[in-house]
Amino acid sequence: MAGRTVRLVLLVGAAALASGSQGDREPLYRDCVLRCEERNCSGGALKHFRSRQPIYMSLAGWTCQDDCKYECMWVTVGLYLQEGHKVPQFHGKWPFFRFLCFQEPASAVASFLNGLASLVMLCRYRTSVPASSPMYPTCVAFAWVSLNAWFWSTVFHTRDTDLTEKMDYFCASTVILHSVYLCCVRTVGLHRPAVASAFRALLLLMLTAHVSYLSLVRFDYGYNLAANVAIGLVNAAWWLTWCLRNRQRLPHVRKCIVVVLLLQGLSLLELLDFPPLFWVLDAHAIWHISTIPVHVLFFSFLEDDSLYLLKESEAKFKLD
Repeated sequence: MAGRTVRLVLLVGAAALASGSQGDREPLYRDCVLRCEERNCSGGALKHFRSRQPIYMSLAGWTCQDDCKYECMWVTVGLYLQEGHKVPQFHGKWPFFRFLCFQEPASAVASFLNGLASLVMLCRYRTSVPASSPMYPTCVAFAWVSLNAWFWSTVFHTRDTDLTEKMDYFCASTVILHSVYLCCVRTVGLHRPAVASAFRALLLLMLTAHVSYLSLVRFDYGYNLAANVAIGLVNAAWWLTWCLRNRQRLPHVRKCIVVVLLLQGLSLLELLDFPPLFWVLDAHAIWHISTIPVHVLFFSFLEDDSLYLLKESEAKFKLD
């Protein structure tokens, strides 16, 4: 393509092809990928590619076809910018510079740091809170569910495949539902265990139906987003209502109030949709980075609250 001017064909609006993003619908991009695969991804050329591919790239599942898409993406982006057009998305994503095997380096690192923060706070919680605390098993389970979600978030942002995408989305939904369950146990379940058990069964049924629909019927991004937002709003409203009612009696719930308000505010970052700064840092990565201290604060609240409940239960035991 060097030495000749290529006029980009912009495909926008409802008349565009049915699937994909503007960048991967671009004939220039498609032609580039096709030629690259024909030239590099079969026979002796493929053997040569595999022989020079770093081991970490092959372990992460990067193929010759993936490399062609990556290289052609930047060819297309360069020509878009050269002709004064806005940066297009490819396959639903902004173009990111790949670092080692990391497809979205900033989001992958931020997800790992969130997981690390959750692990540190889990270790601190288990060290400072005795297992006899009424909320201990529920809080520890929530920590493990969170760790699992951040693991899959890290994997997904390292290598985006159908499997890693679904695991990231499903585990994120699990965290939201478990947070609702955590709130139910704290506000109702300690006094009415049967209610908490029934509610847990309902949440498990909801999660099973949600995952089954997205896996077996249709992976509907709009439905998945709407479902998570709806449950997230219920979760936030429930926690916030309980915290405001108990803020005078339980000073430590102010930490939970701050967490709820911060998460709602930071979620607005997801509405900002702009090409990544330096081809690395986009709104989603900034959101992931911003949530690291929020997790620390929430686990600090859980620690304080668990210790308070332990003292309260011990005091009632002495009175009895």
